[in-house]
Amino acid sequence: MVSARGREVRERLLAAAAELIPERGWTAVSTRMIAERAGVAPGLVHYHFESVQGLLSEAAVGVMRQVASVVGPALAAARTPAEAVSLLVVSLDEYPGTDPVSVLFVETYLAATRDPRLRDAVAGVVSEFRAQVAGWLGERGVPAPEATAAVLGAAVDGLVMQRALDPTVTAESITPVLTRLFQKGETTWR
Repeated sequence: MVSARGREVRERLLAAAAELIPERGWTAVSTRMIAERAGVAPGLVHYHFESVQGLLSEAAVGVMRQVASVVGPALAAARTPAEAVSLLVVSLDEYPGTDPVSVLFVETYLAATRDPRLRDAVAGVVSEFRAQVAGWLGERGVPAPEATAAVLGAAVDGLVMQRALDPTVTAESITPVLTRLFQKGETTWR
């Protein structure tokens, strides 16, 4: 059984790793950096995690799950598929592409191309997002809800990444295009 102190140290290590990934880059983060940021002895990193890569993966996937948690509330607030798309895209306004969370996503996707365990964990987050969106779309009669959810997820990821390169790619500019795709079919669904 893990003590309250052990849980607190583990959470500090995860938070430190999540901060360092976007600051330094995935491959530059070391045990010593994480321990220093968390205010603990370096040996505690390996006491709580099997490796630095394991710690980085858990921290990054945890942040990804946190960001994905907006899906449920956005879908619950939407009345139509077009409105759901709009709410999901607008929820990204706090991520301009150069912020720590956006950079963490990019670093994590890149690291996942080289680490099968991380790739599986990230794919799990993506799969959960798609399943939640596809279920909601399917209940509203949207054709091919799984494929539609996959395209919407790719658009959301692309928006986050593109914003780092071009600040004119905003939720405001993208939302009308994506919602128009849904509005065209709404009258024929159901």
